[in-house]
Amino acid sequence: TIPARIMAIADIFEALTAADRPYKRPKTLRDALRIMSRMRDDRHIDAELFDLFLRSGVYKSYAEQYLDQAQRDEVDIRSYLEKM
Repeated sequence: TIPARIMAIADIFEALTAADRPYKRPKTLRDALRIMSRMRDDRHIDAELFDLFLRSGVYKSYAEQYLDQAQRDEVDIRSYLEKM
């Protein structure tokens, strides 16, 4: 379902950027979005919803509220949008 696909994108992004996991280091925005764009290319996540996630700025709003400053690197989303 669409809600499940949305939750998958949100959950993956949160897991990649989470700083409270003792078994891994948190990813920067750029690294997380690069990984997720590969997941999109491999059809593990919904391409249209991932593009919406980027274009809407949801990733940026989340980062400003929950990520450490060191994780909030500059991101040009054009390089992560699906190539048409």
